[in-house]
Amino acid sequence: MVVPDAPARVRPRGATALLLAVAAVVGISAGTAVGYGVQAGREPEPLPALSQAGLAYPAKPLPAGERPPALSAAEDRGVRTNGDLRKLLVARPAGARNVPADWHDDNWADIAFYADQYEEAGSLFFSVLQKEVRRIAAASWEKGDRAYDIHLLQFRSSRGATEIADDVKAYLVGVEQDDQGLSGDALAGSGNGRYYLLKPVREPGYKPVYEARAVVQRGDIVADLSIWDTSPISKRDIRMLAERQLERL
Repeated sequence: MVVPDAPARVRPRGATALLLAVAAVVGISAGTAVGYGVQAGREPEPLPALSQAGLAYPAKPLPAGERPPALSAAEDRGVRTNGDLRKLLVARPAGARNVPADWHDDNWADIAFYADQYEEAGSLFFSVLQKEVRRIAAASWEKGDRAYDIHLLQFRSSRGATEIADDVKAYLVGVEQDDQGLSGDALAGSGNGRYYLLKPVREPGYKPVYEARAVVQRGDIVADLSIWDTSPISKRDIRMLAERQLERL
C-alpha cells in the first residue's frame, strides 16, 4: 500500500507577510473588545411578545360558500392509501377462488412470513422493519393448477417504499431467470415497475413449477405479485396482473 505524501504546508513569504498577519489579529481583537464595551453600556431592549394579535390567517373564517372544496379521493391519494389497504388489492381473476394461507389472516400479512419467501429472509425482514413498514395487505388465489400471491407493503415514507422495491428487484435479478434477460421487463407507465419470468423448478417425479413475478411501487406502497403454475406462464399474464394492480394504486 502506497501512503500519499502529506500536503505541503504553505508558508508566508518574508517578514512583511508575518507583520500583516499579526496586525490583522490585533485589529480583530481590539474591535471585538470595543464592541463588547459599547454593548455592555446600553440599556437592555425588551423582547417582542411571544403572541401577537393580527398574525393569524385568515383573520376571519371564510363564509361557507367561499371555502374551497375538499379534494376528492381521485385527487388526494391519502384518502385511499390511509384507509383500508386491503381494498386496494387487485381484483381476483375471473374463475379464481380465495385460498386460506397460514401467512396471512383476514388479508393482513405477517412480516416474517413475507420475508420467508426469500433466501436472505433475515436480511429482508430487518430491512423492511428498518424502512418503517406500516402494514402488509395480502391475498392468495387458485385457478386450476395456477396460484397467485399478492402483497401490498405500505411504508411511512415513499423513500422507504422505493428502497424496498429496489431491494426486491435486485434479488430477482440475482436469481435464475429464463432467456428473457436478467433485468426483467419494464412495466409501462409505472416509473420503476418490472416483471420477470423465472426458470422452472424441476424435480424427478414432479411436474415442473413455473414462476412469474412483478414488483411495482407507487408512493409509499410496494406491490409484490407472484404467479405459479405447472404450465409455462406468459409475460402477458404477469404484465396484465401488474397493470391492474397499478391502476388500483
